[in-house]
Amino acid sequence: MQSPQQAIEIGYLSGFGNEFSSEALPGALPVGQNSPQKVPYGLYAELLSGTAFTVPRAEARRTWLYRIRPSACHGQYRRLERQLDAQLGPVTPNRLRWNPLPHAGDATDFLDGLTCLAANAEPNQPAGASLYTYAANQSMQRVFFDADGELLIVPQQGALRLVTELGVLDVTPLEIAVIPRGMRFRVELLEATARGYVCENHGCALRLPDLGPIGSNGLANPRDFLTPVARYEDRDEPVQQVQKFLGELWATELDHSPLDVVAWHGNNVPYKYDLRRFNTIGTVSFDHPDPSIFTVLTSPSAIHGMANIDFVIFPPRWMVAENTFRPPWFHRNLMNEFMGLITGEYDAKADGFSPGGASLHNCMSAHGPDNATTVKAIEVELAPHKIDQTMAFMFETGSVLRPTARALECPQLQSDYDACWSGMRKTFDAENR
Repeated sequence: MQSPQQAIEIGYLSGFGNEFSSEALPGALPVGQNSPQKVPYGLYAELLSGTAFTVPRAEARRTWLYRIRPSACHGQYRRLERQLDAQLGPVTPNRLRWNPLPHAGDATDFLDGLTCLAANAEPNQPAGASLYTYAANQSMQRVFFDADGELLIVPQQGALRLVTELGVLDVTPLEIAVIPRGMRFRVELLEATARGYVCENHGCALRLPDLGPIGSNGLANPRDFLTPVARYEDRDEPVQQVQKFLGELWATELDHSPLDVVAWHGNNVPYKYDLRRFNTIGTVSFDHPDPSIFTVLTSPSAIHGMANIDFVIFPPRWMVAENTFRPPWFHRNLMNEFMGLITGEYDAKADGFSPGGASLHNCMSAHGPDNATTVKAIEVELAPHKIDQTMAFMFETGSVLRPTARALECPQLQSDYDACWSGMRKTFDAENR
């Protein structure tokens, strides 16, 4: 087995035909064809397709793997007794907010520590998303892959090492990682405990948003996305392999490590991104811009202009707008917003929204800054001001997110969330503009 040291190369992850390649042994990548009769080093050629074969070339996601054993070398899967509790609760139009879920008590790895809070589609649908938090206190000894969607992992506490078929990615809070649908990996903890968020995207693969009038630069820059360098495990020992299939966990026992890819090339790859590298765009005149200018990654839907899922962040930034109510305005909108807080404070909430917590505002749900934030924003003397030491994010989707039964019943659900707007006094005066 190779050294566990991480090595990464700079890549472009828009998904529009860009190709990456890496080999852990010199000459392991075949030249001139994908599947020669005899692969170098006695390896097997295998294709991992993330899209249908006949999609437009610009949309195709696929990677050729050159591995010690084919993935087909496994026995029957059996349904695990321990399942993810993702049963959807009753429909509710109410605004919801949760305190951070507690750290794991018993020995819990990343997979056992997943808690589904909301979803907007069944796993067998070709679109939609399921949203989770995770809390773990031990590294995975098993290997996992998700047949239901790609995984966007947002650490909030504790660094993770993602050991994938294509190589290793170390991911810390204020970074994110994306694991393609079907790619096998394990999560190792680099600290005693870890906690964060996961978006399981069942629809089109995430990619960079178009920039439109912004031009050719801004937001997340392609050169800042990192892909792994090939690293393989040549281990002949028992390993449990778990897959998520139509919402259920199934396992089989292997006699070898399935993370045995010696070389690879393609664009269906895991990647990471440092949120601190996001080039924030904002107004330098007046009014508060739409949150779409903070989009890091997007998964398009069949409806033009409406995302299946957007990953949006609210990073440190300067506020300079003149004669403007600077926090996010009060609003009702078509999209459905699940928010999380990685660190610091969110500028629209004075209290009650803690790092590791979450909120859900569904379609046409009225929301905005709380009373204390509103009063301060109206009365403050406007001057250039930097929002600093913070990082909030939003999973925004065009389909209504239904909270799970567990999310509606857990003690972390705030029963008094609506109260943050209840103190708003009437300031209307028809005689005074």
